[in-house]
Amino acid sequence: MRFGKIGMAAAAAASLVSAPVLAQAVQPVSSVARTGATVEKESNLEGGSGIIIAILAAAAVIGGIVIAADGSDDTPTSP
Repeated sequence: MRFGKIGMAAAAAASLVSAPVLAQAVQPVSSVARTGATVEKESNLEGGSGIIIAILAAAAVIGGIVIAADGSDDTPTSP
């Protein structure tokens, strides 16, 4: 019984060790290089919203501090 558990543990360890090796990508058969599509006009969607995100994050932090520092007396009424 004890050797069965050790054998199962060894098999599980071997499968965990060998899984990344077996899942490793193989070199592609064709040697065709991938190229990107041509772009006529560049997009203006990148950036620009960083300030808005920073303001919202600051507001969330300040709101959290205000809620945490609220001076309400929530002591239990039981003796």
